[in-house]
Amino acid sequence: MTTAIVIGAGFGGLALAIRLQTAGIATTLVEARDKPGGRAYVWHDHGHVFDAGPTVITDPDALKELWDGAGQDMSRDVTLVPVSPFYRLIWDGGKVFDYVNDGEQLEAQIARFNPDDLEGYRRFKDYAEAVYQEGYVKLGTVPFLKLGQMMRAAPALMRLQAYKSVHAKVAEFIKDPYLRQAFSYHTLLVGGNPFSTSAIYALIHALERRGGVWFAKGGTNQLVAGMVALFERLGGTVLLNAKVAKVQTEDGRATGIRLADGRQLDADMVASNGDVMHNYRDLLGHTRRGRTKAAILGKQRWSMSLFVLHFGLKEKPEGLAHHTILFGPRYKELVNEIFRGPNLAEDFSLYLHSPSVTDPDMAPPGMSTHYVLAPVPHLGRAQIDWTKEGPAYADRILQSLEERLIPNLRANLTTTHIFAPSDFATELNAHHGSAFSVEPILAQSAWFRPHNRDRSIRNFYLVGAGTHPGAGIPGVVGSAKATAQVMLSDAGVPA
Repeated sequence: MTTAIVIGAGFGGLALAIRLQTAGIATTLVEARDKPGGRAYVWHDHGHVFDAGPTVITDPDALKELWDGAGQDMSRDVTLVPVSPFYRLIWDGGKVFDYVNDGEQLEAQIARFNPDDLEGYRRFKDYAEAVYQEGYVKLGTVPFLKLGQMMRAAPALMRLQAYKSVHAKVAEFIKDPYLRQAFSYHTLLVGGNPFSTSAIYALIHALERRGGVWFAKGGTNQLVAGMVALFERLGGTVLLNAKVAKVQTEDGRATGIRLADGRQLDADMVASNGDVMHNYRDLLGHTRRGRTKAAILGKQRWSMSLFVLHFGLKEKPEGLAHHTILFGPRYKELVNEIFRGPNLAEDFSLYLHSPSVTDPDMAPPGMSTHYVLAPVPHLGRAQIDWTKEGPAYADRILQSLEERLIPNLRANLTTTHIFAPSDFATELNAHHGSAFSVEPILAQSAWFRPHNRDRSIRNFYLVGAGTHPGAGIPGVVGSAKATAQVMLSDAGVPA
């Protein structure tokens, strides 16, 4: 029987391992931490359940496909609950926009901001649908291993003006500055600057409208747990507390891995869901290919990092949405400072996740669970000592939330936990503490992104945010589908 090792039990690694095991490849999933999930880790503190990472679940059909392919029912392992509004957007001056899926309600809110933008929004919606069909349906799970594949996709991408930024494309349809923000900020959720990320990412609007925005009952960690349960029922093996020190190679092929504790595991194929720089610089640093690729990656642009503050409250604030975006006084200037550094901006925009709004069991009775994050420069842009700056920055964020959204917040705190860019670097091996791997600009997308199969070590594969198509739950689950196609083809196993 063909054997495979998948390094890293994040969403990408789990989805790939499930696909391989379903196809009859004996798969071992190796995770360095004490729990599966990768960025979707979980903490339990004072009765609060804190999801560490991804909180926005879109395209549930891409997840359901994993269970369907195995002939099983997703509802056995996971309960998904719809979220409405998708997001509540609040600007510094007090304007509010509920980003909902109901077309009439959405257009009514657009009309409140600028009735002249209604027709422009409808044209933008059509454009988003077109790029969704081309960029997500047709190309989202294509493993771009050959330049010819990119060349065949190029005419459609040119026709859709993928060379323009998301914000520039939105601005062609919509004139109100607030609405331009409302329909362009989504790229930040996958590590992209709205002013430089390809307009192809406007597809997110269509993706959300088509599939909705969802929450896994019990937290994103329960989606992870459900995927682990499926994988193990299929006969897969999960190893926790198993840090990989090296990908073993011989005669230009991967032969297995060596763990930090000295154990060696052999396999016919090796795939990694780890940070792409970590893969080449550290796990393959003993090879010429590893050193060469790491040098290339070092010259690429990396996505921003995040400052994440988890907190519990001994009350349930009234009127909160599940997902809230709090824009600061600046937009373009702030975003450019985040992506270019070299300093931490004085102001910030925030994303607040309040899961107990949808699922009260995420907190003790009568209490609530939250996390708030601020996009910040990665460590390669801004050399910030977060052990010193973090507590003060956290207090500024809490003060802002208290003034703008949750009165008496600090007086009602039960617990707090900081996860800073330095933690992304040390806990997740993220290069520069980047939260979303290689930045999703056009020149670093599809064929230009690290390939799903290495071109030199032919049985070493990539999955996750650092390869095609990119970050976000749909992105990394899509990368697993693309990588599985290549691995199964290489192994001579029917997909």
